[in-house]
Amino acid sequence: MNASEQATNLELASKIATVVNLFKFEFPDAKSDLKPWKNDPETRELVDPDSIDIGFHFPGISKSWRSRSVLIQIRIYQDPVSNSRRAIGVEVAAFDHRGEAWRLSTIDNWSIVGTSVPSLQVGDKLKLICRQILEVFNKSSE
Repeated sequence: MNASEQATNLELASKIATVVNLFKFEFPDAKSDLKPWKNDPETRELVDPDSIDIGFHFPGISKSWRSRSVLIQIRIYQDPVSNSRRAIGVEVAAFDHRGEAWRLSTIDNWSIVGTSVPSLQVGDKLKLICRQILEVFNKSSE
């Protein structure tokens, strides 16, 4: 679900802003998009209500990224007993003019797979950002 729609309270809005800042710290040319999904019935059917989705767009095609846009999906689990929310994983997909170029999932084995994977340096930075995202969303707010 679009991050802009998930920012329903100050704590979540702050965590989403932290994710944007983490990404832009490593990749300052990227432009963030808190509404990566269109608001139409077809798209709404595909959107996962248990994720926080943030898009990032690069000017032109990034050679180190081998893509033009990146979608970060933070997978959230709502515990019905404690009513707490926590991140259970991060999925990243990169897109170019042909469609999806590569994908990374922290839920699986943290490997980057696809037809045109990014440089090792970008991959390492991205994995660091994913670790930081999990820390941000799983830190208790006491």
